[in-house]
Amino acid sequence: MSHLPFLDLPAVTRANGTVTLPGSKSISNRVLLLSALAAGQTRIDGLLQSDDTKVMLAALQTLGVQIERHASDSVTVSGVESFPVKQADLFMGNAATAIRPLTAALTVMGGHYKLSGVPRMHERPIGDLVDGLREMGAQIDYLGQNGYPPLQISPAKALMDRVSVQGSVSSQFLTAVLMSAPLVVAKTGRALTIDVVGDLISKPYIDITLNLMMRFGVRVERHGWQKFIVASDSRYVSPGRIFVEGDASSASYFLALGAIGGGPVKVIGVGDQSIQGDVAFADTIEAMGAQVKRDGSSIEVTGINVSEGQRLKSFDADFNLIPDAAMTAAALALFADGPCTLRNIASWRVKETDRIHAMQTELRKLGAEVSSGPDWLRVSPIAKGQWHDAVIDTYDDHRMAMCFSLAAFGSASVRIMDPDCVSKTFPTYFDVYRDLTK
Repeated sequence: MSHLPFLDLPAVTRANGTVTLPGSKSISNRVLLLSALAAGQTRIDGLLQSDDTKVMLAALQTLGVQIERHASDSVTVSGVESFPVKQADLFMGNAATAIRPLTAALTVMGGHYKLSGVPRMHERPIGDLVDGLREMGAQIDYLGQNGYPPLQISPAKALMDRVSVQGSVSSQFLTAVLMSAPLVVAKTGRALTIDVVGDLISKPYIDITLNLMMRFGVRVERHGWQKFIVASDSRYVSPGRIFVEGDASSASYFLALGAIGGGPVKVIGVGDQSIQGDVAFADTIEAMGAQVKRDGSSIEVTGINVSEGQRLKSFDADFNLIPDAAMTAAALALFADGPCTLRNIASWRVKETDRIHAMQTELRKLGAEVSSGPDWLRVSPIAKGQWHDAVIDTYDDHRMAMCFSLAAFGSASVRIMDPDCVSKTFPTYFDVYRDLTK
């Protein structure tokens, strides 16, 4: 698939087969940055090949980090104590998992750096992170609207040993401060205490960060979800080799296919040993009536067959811990036996697009009754014979394209606009989808 303006999805009635997931985006970009900052060389296998990881790789190379590519999903990164390049203009696309942790790391590098992205990136908030970093002594200026990229970073003044960061908008702000903490303590010689202001959302993503930091030799002392302490002797050291597990958010679409297309669909790359919170989506579809088998590195789903009139069980659930996979649940609501409510999803508003607005708009095109609020979405299923043919806009949001592929199990024609937006995390998604739905 290459640069298609749209993709017409044929009606499908069954899904079965096996899929091996691409690497996790969240893990890939974290590991790339940690490898760049760690003493020694790190070989990374299973690295995701996508727009977001290409952005991180390009930025690190621009900053003077040596990266040797072995295969499409394997690189060796030579770590540096400090980025050799002290002045750079970095284009970060729409990769929040790249711009946010890099912003924090660059503040202690003693250089002059500009970070910018696509227009949507300049609408995605970064003010809570910048406020915390400024409080710590960082010198960061907004080049456009206050609170949003693009940013100009200058050498920091004296760095403090305590920082506060808001937790209610995005967990990536805390992740960014945590990942940069060993750089700060190396400069100050003092432990760094990080205080979280407000309720921390998406906690499983912080677990990923802490787990990976530990693999690189830094253990963080955690006091609940409100205080984190990084010891004064903390330094990143390469583990030598690290494998990126499959992307649990991407797994949600295939688990969903198994749930509504009969199955079995087996997903290889994540399982009950995964460090990603989105594996909990398997619990969601199990509660909706699918049969789920799990082992250490795979999940298999055998479900109902909606083409025969069967229905999933409806839900009313809090999706704060798995906001990305929650979009897949919203699409599955079309095939439920009653209205489904997704709660505590305020973070959808500041993702690649305003996902609450986008999901409501596009689900309605198919014939669903949908209502929403600041942090919730309610979707009523579409009755047989009530489906509408629809042209689905994707808002340059990879997850919109992927979750609406499930609509092909309805009784209407579905056209996905700009299907190539999936290249952000899963360039071959529609090829894999076709193989499972033949």
